[in-house]
Amino acid sequence: MPANSSIDRRIPLPDQVQIHTDGACLGNPGPGGYGVVLRYGDHCKELSGGYRLTTNNRMELLAAIKGLEALNQPCQVVLYSDSKYVVDAMQKGWAVKWRASGWMRNKREKAVNPDLWATLLDLCDTHDVEFRWVRGHSGVPDNERCDRLAVAAAKGPNLQKDPGYPPRTML
Repeated sequence: MPANSSIDRRIPLPDQVQIHTDGACLGNPGPGGYGVVLRYGDHCKELSGGYRLTTNNRMELLAAIKGLEALNQPCQVVLYSDSKYVVDAMQKGWAVKWRASGWMRNKREKAVNPDLWATLLDLCDTHDVEFRWVRGHSGVPDNERCDRLAVAAAKGPNLQKDPGYPPRTML
């Protein structure tokens, strides 16, 4: 490869795991679900789960967490999400700053969903994760599949209780 050429970082390398994630909520708050599609080489795995009462943002975060938790060793990961909430907080370092400041967004506002942010940040300490935003409902096949998984999970029977919702401050 010539010295002046560059690798297009938008094309996953063969040894990278690709994780597509999506969260859904029927009402916000309301019943919710997450969907995940993991790809590594020729392998594909789908994950989903549903909760009785939660928020869309919690499901978006939980989708990323469940995808990373499914990995059985440290990996290079490209994680695709249509959630600006998740992608911006990770790409721009906001979540790291919230944790460093005791889960405060600023001097007066507490960060929302610190339980899930803490878990996601811990997983990102284990894996080398690059977060990429994709426009939702724009025809990206794995994102569309995640959406279907998340909605089906939110509508499913035997929904779990979200242990972090409602937050204690709302009780």
